[in-house]
Amino acid sequence: MAPEQIKKIVEAALMAVDKPLALVHLHNLFSNEEEPVTREEVKEAIVTLQSEYDDRGVSIVEVASGYRVQVDQDLAPWISLLFEERPPRYTRALLETLALVAYRQPITRSEIEEVRGVAVSTNIIRTLLEREWVRVVGHKEVPGRPAMYATTKEFLDYFNLRRIDELPPLSELTDLDQVAKEAGLPTEADEEPVDPETESAEVDVEGELISQELSEDAEPQESGNVTLH
Repeated sequence: MAPEQIKKIVEAALMAVDKPLALVHLHNLFSNEEEPVTREEVKEAIVTLQSEYDDRGVSIVEVASGYRVQVDQDLAPWISLLFEERPPRYTRALLETLALVAYRQPITRSEIEEVRGVAVSTNIIRTLLEREWVRVVGHKEVPGRPAMYATTKEFLDYFNLRRIDELPPLSELTDLDQVAKEAGLPTEADEEPVDPETESAEVDVEGELISQELSEDAEPQESGNVTLH
């Protein structure tokens, strides 16, 4: 099959779905061809498309789950007007919790609270789980066997990452609000309402302090035994 036809098919496939497509899935599109199409030819078609999209309002990016076509971030203020539903807004507390999971995974809720110095809202954990940005990967072998959280492929996809080691250095995380803005995450100045019986004392912790605590050990932590699912 001619390279131009391969490119057209790959482009059409990426346009037709609303999720990333792995190279293996794109290659499978050609499995019934009389003349075999190699995976390298499919990859070359992707590279060519990426080059052709350089000066457009959309681009083809590779994330953890594969390749997808997406609108360039700097056009978001205009494109967002097409959608009536307002995007969810995220508090500083949620962003700090997500940062701790990302840089210290696997991590328990109590370990997050130890670094933040305040209780972690149940709503925050629920939101991260519902967004499928974090998941329970096991339970720590200590009394109570608390759940241990880690990030997911969906987290990597959302933030345009292929691997967790592509996260920015901790030294750059001095302003969580700015990080959120660059990632397209709306934020609120005020904290979400919390349970007054358990979390009435929760206050914001500055992003600089979180980064300082994290930078003591940026590698994923795994103290004690962990039972994996």
